[in-house]
Amino acid sequence: MRLLLVDDEVELVSTLAERLSFRGIDADWVASGEEALKKAETETYDLAVLDVKMPRISGIKLKGMLEAKYPDMKFIFMTGHGSEDDFRTGSSKAYYLVKPINIEALISKINEVLKK
Repeated sequence: MRLLLVDDEVELVSTLAERLSFRGIDADWVASGEEALKKAETETYDLAVLDVKMPRISGIKLKGMLEAKYPDMKFIFMTGHGSEDDFRTGSSKAYYLVKPINIEALISKINEVLKK
């Protein structure tokens, strides 16, 4: 399994990638939607973990752009706005985690999404 982590908070996203790597999960990270689009052109990813609110290209918009080119890619959103309950009533195809991200919750969500 290969993951792409996208968040404009460099410290957060680099730390998540490192912690996933310690658990045997291959994860690349980038700090913008533009970088994510470039990275996806040269690498194959099973899943992208996207920050909802980023400058220029939001996570929601980025999902649409990536999904159009890579229809088999799965997605999880991270957000610092709202609570997990706020997102439970949303689309059943959207998966959310609320910041600060708990690494065990992220791994659990990754496994859940990739099994579907």
